Amino acid sequence: MNRYPSLDMLRPRQWIKNLIIFFPPFLSGSLFSSACLSVNGILSFIFFCCISSSLYVFNDLNDIERDVLHPVKRLRPLPSGTVTKKMATAIAISLGLLGFVLAFLVVQPLFPYLLLYGAVTIVYTKWLKNIPVLDLFCISCGFLIRLQAGGAIFNIEISEWLFLSVFFLSLCLSSGKRLSEQNLLGAYAEGHRTSLCGYSDGTLDAMLQVSAATVLVTYTMYTLVHPQLVYTVPLCTFGLFRYILRVKSGNSGDPTESLFKDFPLLCVSILWALLVGWSIYL
Repeated sequence: MNRYPSLDMLRPRQWIKNLIIFFPPFLSGSLFSSACLSVNGILSFIFFCCISSSLYVFNDLNDIERDVLHPVKRLRPLPSGTVTKKMATAIAISLGLLGFVLAFLVVQPLFPYLLLYGAVTIVYTKWLKNIPVLDLFCISCGFLIRLQAGGAIFNIEISEWLFLSVFFLSLCLSSGKRLSEQNLLGAYAEGHRTSLCGYSDGTLDAMLQVSAATVLVTYTMYTLVHPQLVYTVPLCTFGLFRYILRVKSGNSGDPTESLFKDFPLLCVSILWALLVGWSIYL
């Protein structure tokens, strides 16, 4: 059992998703500028982590009865009873207020994106997560909001091809996650997530493969505009193929879990970041 259930409830591993706000300066060659290394740049990441963790707790509170039926999620702090609903509610409200208030006072360009992210996530958690296809687009919206927030914070224009690459990558990852859940839960899928029953056999698999192929097209177009990055396309291809293999082999399609538990996928992700950094900064 986790020694720190309250911390585990915040899902700190998922904070890696908030690093997307640094994609615009990283890919534009300005990651080590004073703006990115400033207190505001670091605080923007921290505030996004506060809001996202607050919303993870809100999601767990909303889904606690269904999570009890899930073979993995039932071990989370709330479904397992290691953290009470009262404590979880207090933590969610405190983190949410902390993130919103401090962002408004310290990093105002970030504030509207946090509001939008919060609104989309709450609507998704309460209603839209039960609607097939729309649930995938809501998840993708969260990634795009982070990307656009990074552009606003660091005053960098987001390339159309980068926008599309992130959009289709998030669709690929979310459809892969849903497909793995559908395969894992089988006949119990409806009891845990209503939207899973709205996807007929083969639909999520088709969405996974189409979105993965489109990621390669849009990312390749992005590298053609930035020729120094064209040699990163094979790494991107390997990473996508490895993720598809993982999902089709019956493993979890959760992006964060896949990254940390699949050694080849972790290695190729690090190599991609190193090669992009070497191509742009050296």
